[in-house]
Amino acid sequence: MTGTAHLLGRLLLDRTDLAPRPEMVVVTIPVLCSEADRRGVLAAVEILQPRTVITVDGVKAAAIGARTDLARPLLVIDLGARLTELAVLADGAVLEARSTPHGTADLRTSISIDDLVENIRTMVADLLRHDCGAQVVDALDRGPLLAGGGALLPAITYQLSKHLACRVQPAPAPYTVALRGAGAVALAALRHPGSR
Repeated sequence: MTGTAHLLGRLLLDRTDLAPRPEMVVVTIPVLCSEADRRGVLAAVEILQPRTVITVDGVKAAAIGARTDLARPLLVIDLGARLTELAVLADGAVLEARSTPHGTADLRTSISIDDLVENIRTMVADLLRHDCGAQVVDALDRGPLLAGGGALLPAITYQLSKHLACRVQPAPAPYTVALRGAGAVALAALRHPGSR
């Protein structure tokens, strides 16, 4: 979190045409982040002195950015550089989620694609054993949404499709799909009558 605050501070100091304080900031956060991490993110954003801060789970932001139908159950797999998250969403809400501190950056040093895919398969199997199991089955029938840099690796998409026995759908422009989702959240909030 210190690094985020430092980066935001540098961005502000390097600007010569400082804009007025932002009306709103939307922050995507890991779905299973701790309360301490959430507070740290919010503290880092305070350097911008926004009037309003909205937080949205990264997996939900990815689903919004991919313009998926959130009324139907959806399994989102966000395979980033240092974190892999998956969550089952129904009616736009996160029902259950899992994560592992491994991602595509670890492929160079400590794990293989097979290991990463097996971690994801194990997390999906764990979700199937919980109360949301029926929604997970529906989401698998629909096909999981794959976001993050891992979606750019065809071997991962192929292996996941094979091991989950379903068609895994890479998000369009998967690196920025959560960012686009955060932008959509910001626009919706600004258009809401209560924001005036």
